[in-house]
Amino acid sequence: MKRRPRRSAPATLTALFLLAASAFVAVVAIQMILNQTPWVSYQAIADALHDARWNDLIPALAGGGVALLGIILLLTAILPGKLTILPLHGELDSGASRRSYRSTLRAAASTVDGVAGAKLILKRRKVTAKVTTGRTNTDGLADAVRGAIEHRLDQINPVVHPTVKIKVHAARSAS
Repeated sequence: MKRRPRRSAPATLTALFLLAASAFVAVVAIQMILNQTPWVSYQAIADALHDARWNDLIPALAGGGVALLGIILLLTAILPGKLTILPLHGELDSGASRRSYRSTLRAAASTVDGVAGAKLILKRRKVTAKVTTGRTNTDGLADAVRGAIEHRLDQINPVVHPTVKIKVHAARSAS
């Protein structure tokens, strides 16, 4: 099971922009049909575009902006996002959400004696745990936390077994 995130935010923004542009054009067209003063004069736009040159600054910036937006939307559609469900060994279609995966690893790190708090960062092939402790002597704490997290990873049995990196931050220093 490899669920990818939905691309709903870029698709929604694009749809709303196109809807607003289409509605604006429709309103101006209806105003012209009804012989009312349109919001934007067609003749003024046609004259401005006719007078514009390709090597002027405004058409170059507008073209570059539209091209950049198109590339961003294309890359958003093509490139895969972070997995929302991380695949696990076992049943044919088993997986764990990133949130539950992170919280169970954080709970494993918090069970180690001397750990006051833990924050986890999940990457594709790496888990980084930032552990805070009230101890002045942090010798062996990183190894104990790494062992607890790796033990929990062995219990979870993910398809991709990440490497574990531990950063220990002592709340007070030995003076």
